[in-house]
Amino acid sequence: MPIGTSSLARTGYTLSVTRKGAVAAGHPLTAETGAAVLRQGGNAVDAAVAAVLTSFVAESPLTGLGAGGFMLVHAPDENVLLDFFVAVPGRDGIERRSELDPVPVYFSEDVPQIFNVGAASCGVPGTAAGLWEALRRFGSMPMADLVRPAVGHAREGVVVNAEQAFIFKILEPILTHRPEGRAIYAPQGQRLRQGDVFRFGELSEALERYGVEGPEPFYRGELARAVSEWVVERGGTLGVEDLGSYEPIARYPARGGFRGRDVLTNPPPASGGILIAFGLDLLDRLGAVGVEEVVAVMEEAQAARTEEFHAGLYEDGWLELFLDPARLDAAAERARSRLRPPGDGVAGPGDRLGSTTHITAVDGDGRCASVTCSNGTGSGLIVPGTGVHVNNMLGEEDLNPFGFHTLPAGRRMPSMMSPTVLLRDGELEAGLGSGGSNRIRSAVLQTIVRLVADGMEVATAVEAPRVHFEAGAVQAEPGIDPDALAHLEARGYTIAPWAERNLFFGGVHAVSRNLETGELRGGGDPRRGGAIAVA
Repeated sequence: MPIGTSSLARTGYTLSVTRKGAVAAGHPLTAETGAAVLRQGGNAVDAAVAAVLTSFVAESPLTGLGAGGFMLVHAPDENVLLDFFVAVPGRDGIERRSELDPVPVYFSEDVPQIFNVGAASCGVPGTAAGLWEALRRFGSMPMADLVRPAVGHAREGVVVNAEQAFIFKILEPILTHRPEGRAIYAPQGQRLRQGDVFRFGELSEALERYGVEGPEPFYRGELARAVSEWVVERGGTLGVEDLGSYEPIARYPARGGFRGRDVLTNPPPASGGILIAFGLDLLDRLGAVGVEEVVAVMEEAQAARTEEFHAGLYEDGWLELFLDPARLDAAAERARSRLRPPGDGVAGPGDRLGSTTHITAVDGDGRCASVTCSNGTGSGLIVPGTGVHVNNMLGEEDLNPFGFHTLPAGRRMPSMMSPTVLLRDGELEAGLGSGGSNRIRSAVLQTIVRLVADGMEVATAVEAPRVHFEAGAVQAEPGIDPDALAHLEARGYTIAPWAERNLFFGGVHAVSRNLETGELRGGGDPRRGGAIAVA
């Protein structure tokens, strides 16, 4: 379906576009903001920065000035991963005076999941610093121009669509946990629903200031002091030194391989990227890429997440050790053995929602900015006068598998977020990433398999049904091969079928590029309200 130079399409379409650029994101306004920048002559990083800023409004429960993230930038002459994820507070020596506040969230109608929020869950945010650094290193347009659409949306309001209304619904206990949140998300005493208008005036003012002054007020100025005091007064440990010492970190991407492609993704101390590289390498060794092979590889990746693994994420040389060919050969043999005799499976609990959003921007010169941001589920602390809803990363079980409040001050939190690019002969073939907590790695892996091994168009690959293995259970969307599921069940796996496609399985937003023609195609994930826009 050809799309003109100023049009936007919702998910479900494969786009044949000009060479000028494309953006895939979790909301139509997010994607369209990025595409507009490309039309104005901006590059992929300009587009990604503008899109992320708009996502602070259009996808506010998932991201914002209190969040953290990663941007993987591919340019013809370099590949850089900018780490601006949440850091552990405590440099000021402030004693924690509160405990994590457990809040039940009904991901499904029957079973609540407990999310830990409150002041004790607040880590050092990184998005304001990270976006500024990305623009400084790779951008071509002034931040004051890129922030303008987000400022307008926050001030004038955004109509709540069905996907955001659902997120508002399931996160209502957190978003309305305190009066400041209720004033924004339930302004008339009732939670905002589809068709209502979401406004965040203080975010508009904060973003306008950010466009002029940059990140300084958020890390060393009065806004930083306000955020610190608000958290500390409620028993948290986020001090002014924590904020003032925060800096983005440029890292070399982790590199894996699959079917002749180079897979560049998020390196340690993040864990998701290297687990994706690990899984794709195992699939290459197994040869086949069916449901049973994918589940066997997922099980092997899950088993690798030991205490030693998490400690190794912070050690020099761990990446090379983890992806050592001999180690991969041994893991592939274990995965192969799982495809043979029956065994015993143990059912486990459902996984977490994962309040994360992803954006992929590609320009006509083959540059790509793949950026994933997350606020956790948010801490429930929206600091008056700042536009900042502080993250709850210190309370996220997925990031603290061996206990809360155990990491030293200043350390980056581990993360499953995995902005990724595929290269063939050094040229960009696709950029992608996903939200979805522990399902990020399985969503990205399966989308790459669909693109490369199955030869699907990018939108079809994004929409294809997924599985996810964890705690002995195979979660399966409708459309997964029933014979393969029956074989897995016969080998002792618990099969947990889902009645319909669900945001539980992630939200992949991807752009592919034809190396011969330069044609760009996009896929926005319908599970999370994905959209694509073109220049």
